[in-house]
Amino acid sequence: MNRLSLPFRRWFCYAVFLVSVAIAHLGYTSSHREAPLISNDPLADNTDVYAFRSPDDPNTITIIANYIPFESPEGGPNYYTFGSRVRYEIHIKNRANTAGDDITYRFTFNTTSEDPSTFFNIRLGKQNLKTTYICEKSMDGGRTFRTIVMNGIVPPANIGPRSIDNPVLGLNSSYDALAANAIATTAAGEKVFCGPVDDPFFVDLAGAFDVGNFRPEGNTTNAPIDGLNRFNVHTIAIKVPISLLQKDGKNATQATNILDPDFVIGVWASASRQRIQTIYQGGDVGMDGDYVQVSRLGMPLVNEAIIPIGMKDRWNATTPYNGEDLQFAKYFTNPELALYMDDSQFGGAVPSLNALRIQSKSLGSFDFRNGKAGLAGLKGNAALTGTALAEAAFGSVLLPDNKSPRAVDILPIFYTGVPNLAPYQLASGKAGNPLATGKPFIHNFLPTLGDMLRLNMAVPVTPRNDPKFSSLGLVGAAVLGLTDPAYNTTKDLQFIPNMDGFPNGRRLEDDVTTIELQAVSGVVLAAVGLWYDDFIPGTTASPVTPKLGSVLGFNAGPTKNDAPFRTGFPYMATPWRGFDYPEKARF
Repeated sequence: MNRLSLPFRRWFCYAVFLVSVAIAHLGYTSSHREAPLISNDPLADNTDVYAFRSPDDPNTITIIANYIPFESPEGGPNYYTFGSRVRYEIHIKNRANTAGDDITYRFTFNTTSEDPSTFFNIRLGKQNLKTTYICEKSMDGGRTFRTIVMNGIVPPANIGPRSIDNPVLGLNSSYDALAANAIATTAAGEKVFCGPVDDPFFVDLAGAFDVGNFRPEGNTTNAPIDGLNRFNVHTIAIKVPISLLQKDGKNATQATNILDPDFVIGVWASASRQRIQTIYQGGDVGMDGDYVQVSRLGMPLVNEAIIPIGMKDRWNATTPYNGEDLQFAKYFTNPELALYMDDSQFGGAVPSLNALRIQSKSLGSFDFRNGKAGLAGLKGNAALTGTALAEAAFGSVLLPDNKSPRAVDILPIFYTGVPNLAPYQLASGKAGNPLATGKPFIHNFLPTLGDMLRLNMAVPVTPRNDPKFSSLGLVGAAVLGLTDPAYNTTKDLQFIPNMDGFPNGRRLEDDVTTIELQAVSGVVLAAVGLWYDDFIPGTTASPVTPKLGSVLGFNAGPTKNDAPFRTGFPYMATPWRGFDYPEKARF
C-alpha cells in the first residue's frame, strides 16, 4: 500500500467508516435496478424469487432466487458471475411463532482464473472467472450452519461455440451438458443448481416506468416489448422434498386437504456484504467487518411498484420479521398505483390503464379508492362475527381505520397471506352476501406481518399443458371458480386449475405484473363478492360485468417468456449465447 500522509489516512479511514455506517443503516434494495444504491452493485442485486410445486416431481418444491440484472450475453471479456465477496441466502419460514428463519440456505462463491496469461475468458480448455460454491444449511435461525454442498460447480457464461463446444480451443462440451453436470444432490435429497440462465421475468419495463404507460396488445400501434428479452441472470435454484420444508416433516400425501394450513411456507432471498471495503493501490481490494444485508426480495415488484424511491434503500435494511415491515404498511393500504386507476385523481392522464378502475360504490356503498373508507364502516358490526374481519380475529389489522381501504385485500396478500376464512372465499355460493362463507380457493396464511412469497405446498400442481392453465395464476383460478360449471355450482372445496399460481407461490409462467395491476384495481375484492360498480344486486345476471371483463382482459404487455422453459430442474431456459444474435433481439 502506498505510504499516505497521516491526515489523509485519518480522513480516508473516517470516510470508510461513514460509508460502512450508511450501508448498515440504509441497505440496498432488490429487483431489476429499481433502487438508488443497488444499481451500483449488480452482483448483490436480487431480481426475482419463485417458489412452486415442481411440475414433474410434485413431492418437491422448487425455490429460485435470481441475481444480477440485465446481463448482456455479449458482456465480455469479464462476464458476470456470482460475487466472491457476497453472501447469498434463501430464507424459509414454516412457523408463525418463531422469531426468524426456520430454514436458511447460505451460498458463498469463489472465483479463480486458470490462465491469467490470456484476455479470453475460455481458451484451450481452461476457464478464467471459474466459479465454485459452498452451500450451507441452518435449521436454528442462522445460529449454526452445516455444509451440504462442497465445491459446487457454476457453469461458465454461454459465450459461443468456439469457447464452449470446440474440442481444441474450448471446453469440448455442449452447454446443456455443462449445466446438467453442475446439478448437485445433497445427502438429504435436495438438488442444487447455481449458474447463468435466461431471465425468466417478462415485462414491458419501458412502459411501466413511463408513469404506467403500458402498451397492451390492441391498445396502441406501439407494440409492447419485453424489457428483459435476451438478457440473462444468475440463479440459485434448489429443489427440496416437501417433507424437509413442512414444519412437522410431513410429505404431501399426509395433508388433510389441498389447503392444509400446516403446509404453508414463506420464502424470501437476500444478499449481504461486509461492512467495510478498502481499495489499495495495484487493484487490491480488502473486505472487513460483519456481513450486512444489502439486498432483499420476497413478493415481486414490491420495491418497483409499491415502495417509493425515498424509502427503497431503507426497505432492504429490514427483514420481514418482528414487525419491521409495518413501517411500510401505508404504501400497501393506499398504493400509489391506485391513483392512476381513479378518474378523480390521475386516472385520466394514464389511458393505458383505462380498463382498471377501482370500485367506488361496490354493492351501492363501498368505496375502495385511496383515502376512502373501504369496509371500515362495518368495523365492530355483528355481521363480521366469524369472519377474518372481526375484532376477535384480525379486524385491527384488516380494518385499521377509515382511510386505509386496501388493508382488507392488498395488505394481507403481501404481509400475512390469505386465510381460508370469510370473506376471503369466492363469491360462488355466497348468495350475494360477500361476508358469507363461499367457495375456498386459497389458504397461504402465515401471519408474520412481513413481506415474503407464501406458498401452500398441499395445493396440487396444474400441468403446464392443461388447457385451463393460465399465466394469471390465482386470478385465473378465481375466474374458473366463478364462471365454470365444473366449479361454480358448489361451494365445496375442490381443486381448481391455477390454485398453485401467484400469489400462492410463484410459477415461472405467472404474469405477475398483470396480476398485481389487476389486484390493485380491485379484482380480488370482486372475486369475493364486492363487485365492480356496474354490478347491481338482484338485477345483474352475471358477476362478470363489463367492468370486471375489462379488468380480466387487461394485460401489461408480454404474457410469456422470450425462451421456452425447461421441463426439468432447474426449469429456467438456457442462457442466451453471446455469439448468437436472433432476428428478434431486444433492439
